[in-house]
Amino acid sequence: MRVVSIEELTGRLAALPGPEPRAVVSGNFAAPLPLLDSLGAALERCRVFALNAQDDWPSFPGFVNETPFVGPGMRSDPALDYLPMRLSLVPRLFASIRPPDVVLVHTSVPHSGRVSLGIEVNILPAAIEQVRKRGGLVVAQLNPNMPYTFGDGEFPTEWIDLAVEVDEPLPSPEDRSATESEVLIGTQVARFAGDGATLQLGIGKIPDVAAHQLRSCHRLRIWSELISDGVLALEESGSLDQGRHIRASFLFGSPALYAWADRNPRLRMTRTENINDPSRIAANPAMLSINMAMQVDLFDQVNATFIGPRVYSGLGGQPDFVSGALHSRGGHAVVALHAWHDRTDSSTVVPSLTTPATSFQHSAIVSEHGCAEIFGRSLHEQATLIIDGVADPRARDELRRGASSARP
Repeated sequence: MRVVSIEELTGRLAALPGPEPRAVVSGNFAAPLPLLDSLGAALERCRVFALNAQDDWPSFPGFVNETPFVGPGMRSDPALDYLPMRLSLVPRLFASIRPPDVVLVHTSVPHSGRVSLGIEVNILPAAIEQVRKRGGLVVAQLNPNMPYTFGDGEFPTEWIDLAVEVDEPLPSPEDRSATESEVLIGTQVARFAGDGATLQLGIGKIPDVAAHQLRSCHRLRIWSELISDGVLALEESGSLDQGRHIRASFLFGSPALYAWADRNPRLRMTRTENINDPSRIAANPAMLSINMAMQVDLFDQVNATFIGPRVYSGLGGQPDFVSGALHSRGGHAVVALHAWHDRTDSSTVVPSLTTPATSFQHSAIVSEHGCAEIFGRSLHEQATLIIDGVADPRARDELRRGASSARP
């Protein structure tokens, strides 16, 4: 590993091969923004691959953003190259049709000859392995504020070609209180877990509310793409199984969560192809998968990806965890949504989706109005339960009229 200035890094990046080299970059709240600025100064054309880019994601003429999970920083990009695929399969891309020429990562400072990817592991170990096989560059942004986390995100400093030193606080999602409807939904979701359950918690306030409702439980386990402050609350309440590692792939939370993660032997950050493997998910007892949706139809097809024709997020890990949870002994795959979309003044429960589905065949659908436990129900029973238990009362008559003519 050689520590260089931004100016020297820019010169090295300018020598990347090909007319449109590919850079795989840390996403979520670990984006190495100085490295991205250097990349933008070095190249006229580039393909940039990252997960869930946040609002501060930069835009450069001639650059193409490609991602299987669209964050707010890429949603308005007219040239976005969206990849509709399960997150568990994404690491295969780097060894096949989307090989990286450079990987830009945000890491801890070195400890005993090693660095850690900290709060964002995800697809990055696979990208680093493949770029090293191809003789490409691994560039690290070394930051003393990045927690050193154990697991698949640790690697020797010899794997890093170039490093730039920064000292910047890590960003966090907006801190706000849960709304009344989020509390209602999260409380109902929590009913599906008990002592000894394993939890997967998606992004948002509803999974955090569910986690807080489970603080009276015992021996809970965590096997989740992300962990946020709801998991920290479970740890502090003594609800988690002390004999089991907490497993996740990225952190999405407050500075207190990041401080707790630093050199925490309980936490094991796990690469995407393992944490999202449906067979590994299914091996956990009483797996409860909690995911959000924007729409659900009467055939129990869920849209968590599109707003009309526009890609809002992506398949992500939802299909992986839904499948894994349903095959877990005593497991449940629960989808939560607000029954009414205030901005468009419309029902989020529809007779039949007009967009591609993100996932289907769940244990239950939950809204602020109630819960439809639909596993094993007939098509007619399922539709009736969703209309009567989940849909907003303003939409129920129209949904009943549409139920007989709806087609999947």
